[in-house]
Amino acid sequence: MDHPVPVSPATASESHALAVPAAQAPMRRRRWVGWSLSLLLVLALAGLAWYLTHRPAAGPTGMGGPGRPGGPGGPGPGAGSFTVTVGSATVRQTALPVTLDALGTVTPVATVTLKAQVGGVLAEVLFEEGQMVQKGQLLARIDPRTYEQALMQAQGTRQRDEAQLEAARVTLARYNTLLGQDSIARQDVDSQAALVKQLEGTVLSDKASEATARVNLDYTRITAPVSGRIGLRSVDAGNTVTANATTGIAVITQMTPIDVQFAVPQDQVPDIQRQVLGSKTAGGKNAKGQMAVVAIDRNRRDTLDTGSFSTLDNLIDTTTGTVKAKARFANTQGNLFPNQFVNVRMTLRTVDALVVPVTAVRNGPTGSFVYVVQADRRVEVRQVKRGISTVNETEITEGLKAGEIVVTEGGDRLSEGSMVTLQGEKPRAMGPRNGASGPRSGRRPGAGAGAAPAEAAASAPAAAASAPAR
Repeated sequence: MDHPVPVSPATASESHALAVPAAQAPMRRRRWVGWSLSLLLVLALAGLAWYLTHRPAAGPTGMGGPGRPGGPGGPGPGAGSFTVTVGSATVRQTALPVTLDALGTVTPVATVTLKAQVGGVLAEVLFEEGQMVQKGQLLARIDPRTYEQALMQAQGTRQRDEAQLEAARVTLARYNTLLGQDSIARQDVDSQAALVKQLEGTVLSDKASEATARVNLDYTRITAPVSGRIGLRSVDAGNTVTANATTGIAVITQMTPIDVQFAVPQDQVPDIQRQVLGSKTAGGKNAKGQMAVVAIDRNRRDTLDTGSFSTLDNLIDTTTGTVKAKARFANTQGNLFPNQFVNVRMTLRTVDALVVPVTAVRNGPTGSFVYVVQADRRVEVRQVKRGISTVNETEITEGLKAGEIVVTEGGDRLSEGSMVTLQGEKPRAMGPRNGASGPRSGRRPGAGAGAAPAEAAASAPAAAASAPAR
């Protein structure tokens, strides 16, 4: 029978210290295996990513060029997937108009209210509402019978007084004969001469009364004083009208030609005055029509009519700092309507300038710049100076030449040296930046991009195999 060997406290503690590492050894091996597998996975993913981003594009040779992701440093020829498709425009030399935009109101040249100038019953209305009428056209008629009678009465009075005047003249002639024979007193002759003058005045007054009666009779025929469009009728036939009534019968508005009134900033007044003075003829008269004015609808989509600058007002409005101006339009199509709001664009002058679309010019920390597309379809950041601008185009006074291509759309994805493809073009092959086309020296042909993924794939397992052996 074996007896237990007594163990001292020191021996027991040493045994416990040896047993703990023995228990942790399997756990440490499992951790090492986990780290090794993670490292292998990371290396495999890195190799796959390198291959996808540096693989050679499909081309005639399948070989990447130097300086590109497809070869030693970049994508080889045919790597069109790395280009950016952009909109473009060509810098061109053209006559750029210097314009002034304003909001205008269509105002007719003449607006006339048809009013009866004599009272009476409105016998006839001879127009339709909204009708275009011509100057002198009969529009309405007042019952003329009263005025016909007044004319006849005036004519009768005139004829009676003319007969009395004729008799007085005959008597005066007889008195003058008797006075020559010293058969009549001088006083009688003078009295008869005075009577003749009195009757002459009476006849003259009768003629004026007759003319007044004739004019009143003519006023019973209401005619159009101007050519234009007649508005709504306010009085119907059969009603009694009075002379110079407030409302009138209707309103005629002249439509052709027609004016547009708009406000010009006071800073533009000197420029307009120079243009007006410069357009004067040798005789000193202003040659109108030198500054073209275009009337555009409120949505700025359609041109309503084209006219010419007419005149400026003679004072500045202190509340707005503007001057009223007026332009005249033929309005043959009737697109301009009285009191209509329109947008006015007046061409002050034209300048010969290099222009690009407004969207091509961008603003940066150092000022305005554009992206210029080079022959190899790489972009260059070019600093420019802008001049005058229109709605669609802007003048470039410095930095560009006619015929160069600038980027108008897609510039937010570009930087210096970016490769682009113009809209409508097929993707171009990305050639080497330095002009070299062959593989880097020391490489065998065909071992450009294709060899790199293979080497990465081969090195990844090797690294993974050596990791656990540490």
